Amino acid sequence: MLLVYTHKISPRLKYVFKHICTRVLGVEVTFTTKIESFIAHDSIKMSYTKQPLGNEFFIKSNDLLFEQGLNDIDINIMDWGHSKCFFFNGDKSAIPFDVFAASFYLLSRYEEYLPHVKDEFGRFTASESLGFKHKFLHQPVVDIWAYKFKEALENQFPDFEFPVKAYRIKPVIDVPNPYCYKLSGIMRTFGGTIKDVLKLRLKSLYMRFMVLMNFKHDPFDTFKYFINKQKQSKFKFVFFFLLGEYSTYDKGANPNNKAFISLIKHIGDYSDVGLKISFLAIDDADILKKEKIKIEEIINRPLRASRQSFSKLNLPETYRNLIELNIKEDYTMGYINEIGFRAGSCTPFLFYDLDHEVQTPLKICPYHVMDFALLKNKSLLDKKRVLNNMINEVKRVNGEFVPVFHNYTLGDLAIWNGFKELFNVILDSVDNEN
Repeated sequence: MLLVYTHKISPRLKYVFKHICTRVLGVEVTFTTKIESFIAHDSIKMSYTKQPLGNEFFIKSNDLLFEQGLNDIDINIMDWGHSKCFFFNGDKSAIPFDVFAASFYLLSRYEEYLPHVKDEFGRFTASESLGFKHKFLHQPVVDIWAYKFKEALENQFPDFEFPVKAYRIKPVIDVPNPYCYKLSGIMRTFGGTIKDVLKLRLKSLYMRFMVLMNFKHDPFDTFKYFINKQKQSKFKFVFFFLLGEYSTYDKGANPNNKAFISLIKHIGDYSDVGLKISFLAIDDADILKKEKIKIEEIINRPLRASRQSFSKLNLPETYRNLIELNIKEDYTMGYINEIGFRAGSCTPFLFYDLDHEVQTPLKICPYHVMDFALLKNKSLLDKKRVLNNMINEVKRVNGEFVPVFHNYTLGDLAIWNGFKELFNVILDSVDNEN
């Protein structure tokens, strides 16, 4: 067990030390403000304060972990090996940066509480982030810093054995609509047919009727393929189904349709099932509660995981609503149009509420690549290269790679050509050593 001496044990300090030491490195950590207890400890130990006590393993602390609320923070990004960091702390420290304060800044999403320009859906965009502006968004810097901290500790305590972690994956399958043509109902089918005729979309009109007459396979229906892949993988996929009412933003299947309910139950026999929270429910706790009750009736167990429509997060309100309804995990932390690590980490972490200065029980499972972001690369070869680069970044720190694919991504639409191969690259990455 690592003992940390500090001048003040704050909620922020406990939160970030437990993430880096316990969740990333697998080492239990405890804290003391008593020099006598620190001296008596006979295992690995360090001080985190303004001045060293003696010749111990010492990291000079930034003020961030001892503050409350939001303040103007002077951030100076500097190179550190093949990565970057901030909160430089001078030469006396065992490592040149306060990685704990820097990690807290990213994990707490401090920058998302500060004034910023939102997009048309009210989302925080990648271009507003520190990682994007300073070109380290593509690296899980929090985990990289944790391993640099580990290396320094190993030099000081060569006899201590750190636990060994393994690279893992958690594929996320987002299902805004299970089918392109099936289960649309009479009115939507009629409306879609009229649109196809008026816009001369003859191919779509032909496909619509061939599917509805069971002569052709619905292009969004890829569930059999996913189930077969799930059977071959030791890592559980997570499917998120939209059960919200039809609206301007969400155009899913009728949540009361028996065939749709049967599909969700069938998927739940093989993979984990979560709720894709509708766009209207993101800001309306009553609608969210109805959607939660509905999916729990279908899967016949308490809802554990959620994902927000359009990957929209309003911090801290979105997460507070989930906590209020006892939802344990959320998979919205990521960017739709940019590949990278929004919170700087490829290790799931607990949400820290900056307004209330408290660690919450909600586990944030960040995703690192969405299928749409890969479309920026024209050729399949370029898509593979970008995807493999991300996988290798996660492998280097024995993290968890979380990709988001939609059910239609692995269908027959031309725009998604080659994405089955990309999905298999992810599945195969577990067996291929870097």
